[in-house]
Amino acid sequence: MQASGSPTANELIEFAEVSKWYGPVIAVNDVTLQLASGITGLVGPNGAGKSTVIKLLTGQLKPSLGTVRVGGVSAWSAAAKSRIGYCPEVDAFYEEMSGRRFVYTLARLHGFGRREAIDRTEEGLQQVGMADRADRSLAAYSKGMRQRIKLAQALVHDPDLLVLDEPLNGVDPVGRRELVRLFRRLGDSGKAVLLSSHVLDEMDKLADRVLFIFRGRILASGSLNEIRNMLDDHPLQVRVAADNVRELASRLLKLPCVKGAELQDTNGLVLQIHRPNEFFPLFADVVVEGEFEVAGLQVTDASAEAVFEYLSQRARHP
Repeated sequence: MQASGSPTANELIEFAEVSKWYGPVIAVNDVTLQLASGITGLVGPNGAGKSTVIKLLTGQLKPSLGTVRVGGVSAWSAAAKSRIGYCPEVDAFYEEMSGRRFVYTLARLHGFGRREAIDRTEEGLQQVGMADRADRSLAAYSKGMRQRIKLAQALVHDPDLLVLDEPLNGVDPVGRRELVRLFRRLGDSGKAVLLSSHVLDEMDKLADRVLFIFRGRILASGSLNEIRNMLDDHPLQVRVAADNVRELASRLLKLPCVKGAELQDTNGLVLQIHRPNEFFPLFADVVVEGEFEVAGLQVTDASAEAVFEYLSQRARHP
């Protein structure tokens, strides 16, 4: 599936029938999508094409076919690159510099005068929680501190689009929560944030929408709920805690959208369902009519990881 449709005024990023190959290897295959403000997660295994998508978007590569635009202009242009803040996965520092000096140097390279570069540097360091630790040399930084400095330089010119490649790698749990809150604020402020991550449960909590990429193709795009609701051919697992679960299971198995039921204990029932939009209203009717006492209802496999695993299997075996 591809995210398609004609771009609207608030759509900052547009890929139009984009392919990229390296010799005989096709890294990105006929990708069409548009992205606007908010947080978009880019999910896929190693070799899926995530890095190539990021390099095309940030103007490090030109597409073999198709066009990539940022703000209506080619991603290869200086005008597009000036609107992008990029936090790469791989570190590339002048190790002898302090964190503050590094961010200041990047601000100057963006064209800001001395005074404004200083002000923007301090603001960026404050945003990522490094203002009081920025005078050490980069060589002495932990992995988490280096990630924060990369984020600060990506923010220093107040870009419309942030491209963050594995930005939480090496960050401790407290730091992860702080940075997740920062990403959320940036997305809510109207910026477009593209966040690539292998940690799929981060997407459950963070992303407004998700792009699943596999073997160079976008398998699906949208919010996790939207994508999950489209997968009617794949059973959804629902856990129910209730009294008299045997009788409840007997009644639910009569519904056409219930594919199976498994008793776990005296009060536990696991259902395999499809067409969730159809199931939940019918489930409510059964509970009310039978006067069952339901203590809990939980969808157990609607996470980004579960959805991606299913989409990957379907792509391997269409």
